[in-house]
Amino acid sequence: TLSTVISTRDDMLNDLVARGMEEALAFKIMEDVRKGKGLKPEYEQAMQVSKVPSWYIDSCKKIKYIFPKAHAVAYCIMSFRIAYFKVHHPLAFYADYFTNKAFGFDATVACDGLGRVKDRVKTIRSIEKPTAKELDEASVLDVAEEMYARGLKFHPVDLFKSGAHQFQVEDGALRPPLVGLPGLGETAAEAIVQERKKGPFSSIEDLVERCGVNKNVVEILKTHGCLKDIPDSKQVSLF
Repeated sequence: TLSTVISTRDDMLNDLVARGMEEALAFKIMEDVRKGKGLKPEYEQAMQVSKVPSWYIDSCKKIKYIFPKAHAVAYCIMSFRIAYFKVHHPLAFYADYFTNKAFGFDATVACDGLGRVKDRVKTIRSIEKPTAKELDEASVLDVAEEMYARGLKFHPVDLFKSGAHQFQVEDGALRPPLVGLPGLGETAAEAIVQERKKGPFSSIEDLVERCGVNKNVVEILKTHGCLKDIPDSKQVSLF
């Protein structure tokens, strides 16, 4: 029955001792089994002497790893906490989730609406041998699709409002970070955040000089609409 299966290493140790086995021997058997080493002949013989059921002995030979009870309980508590936030504070939940999965987040797709998200996932799933990066992207977009299905939305990446790495809860939606734009690396994102604290960028030329970003980063920001209100040059026309 479920109540008698080997679920944690603590239970196994206590079970063997309760059957009359010497504590030191019970500990050695438990250690080997929980590491996936199976049973030595002398261990199996000792278990038979202690009238351990044959199914229990067979289980010990098949087990590859056993959690400690405290670890298992901690995982359960963490799962309840995550579930609570997902239900009652969804934006905080998704902000934390996407921040930790930023390497697989593509703001050009995720911020473009549910239809675009579904199309991209469908495309990746249709690839015969997708790369690890593509699989990560599909996994993250699955959660973005779930978020849209719950009536939640993304703000676009913003040069002056987006963080470097973290997703932010803002006006009932999520604001992706600068690194959410494919091709915009951490160094460039951090430089932009630090420099904008000193004052707004007067032009794209000013942005390049102050942040040390290259043409590729500028094009990425332009494509996503982050530079639409900023002139190209610092020079001001008299007319």
